[in-house]
Amino acid sequence: MWDSFEVTHEWANDVKRSRNHTLIQEYEMFRMLKGETIVEVQKWFTHIINHLMSLGKTFDKEELNIKVHCHI
Repeated sequence: MWDSFEVTHEWANDVKRSRNHTLIQEYEMFRMLKGETIVEVQKWFTHIINHLMSLGKTFDKEELNIKVHCHI
């Protein structure tokens, strides 16, 4: 049973690392696309940030402001 727990735990860590990597890529590649509204962009940006924060990433307010203002 312990072996099963270890495998499951390692799998969960792999999934968390993969999700974190994907979200970081989405954050780094974040851009407003042609035809998107400000509301859509804000929702998507908030979604990315909230999920990264739930995985332990922290952001400085200035960093977030720069990211949004440079890519809208």
